Amino acid sequence: MKFAILFLMIASSLSAAPSALTLHTRSRFDKGKPANAVTRVETWDPKKTVLIICDMWDDHWCKSAAQRVGEMAAPMNDVVKAARAKGVLILHAPSSVTKYYDGTPQRERARKAPLATTPVPLSTSERWGTAWCWPDPKREKDLPIDDSDMGCDCKTKCTIREAWTRQIAMIELAPEDALTDNGQETWNLLASRGIENVIIMGVHLNMCVLGRPFAIRQQVALGKNVVLCRDLTDTMYNPDKPPKVSHFEGTDLVVEHVEKYWCPTITSTDITGRPAFRFKADRRDKRGVD
Repeated sequence: MKFAILFLMIASSLSAAPSALTLHTRSRFDKGKPANAVTRVETWDPKKTVLIICDMWDDHWCKSAAQRVGEMAAPMNDVVKAARAKGVLILHAPSSVTKYYDGTPQRERARKAPLATTPVPLSTSERWGTAWCWPDPKREKDLPIDDSDMGCDCKTKCTIREAWTRQIAMIELAPEDALTDNGQETWNLLASRGIENVIIMGVHLNMCVLGRPFAIRQQVALGKNVVLCRDLTDTMYNPDKPPKVSHFEGTDLVVEHVEKYWCPTITSTDITGRPAFRFKADRRDKRGVD
């Protein structure tokens, strides 16, 4: 009888435990040098993993960019819910508008995490309302797209302005989540929870997803295991600029840049079990998200 009760307790505990994350990571580097694309299967502990949502704002100065964020938000929220259910920490990072969330449990959770010392100094350079990690010429080549015009791909070019006030409402802010755009607060949260793994999604890959103080360059420098969710991202790229490919091909080129020089990528399929997201306007037969 005792053995039966013990067995039931163990079985119940195992069934309640979050399942491991099985990720099919794609990378294009080997021993620090660019290489052919290689896919590997990795297993991550959800409790040691954070999913960071970068700059999915409620609006954008570029109408096309805003439209794509709106299209991506609901599928992204499905991924967020699935990851949260597995025990992954969800970190919302809507840069420069965190004041909107002052006093919320999510904002306070990040703000009050115990101070932890970083293994390397955090970037203190500033850009667009936060610290910024600029390209590292010792590690990466120039981006494969020309975004010198800020990347608006509308027929009539939009006027640059601060259009955003908060994160887009379609992405749920759950009670157990955290919210910050600060590099030290991000590190404090991760250190206090023993988090080693980072999944990042959001916009825009050639700018904020690489450069923000919670994003790819900084997390790689801090020694975290980082992957980009490549189907749930976008770029600021105008096809009239070099290399004069479609907007979505431009995004694929930046994804490849990340895979060559910074970190592997995955698709949302690894989290939800559903087909990868695809923008409606992307009608190509073969895509970089496949």
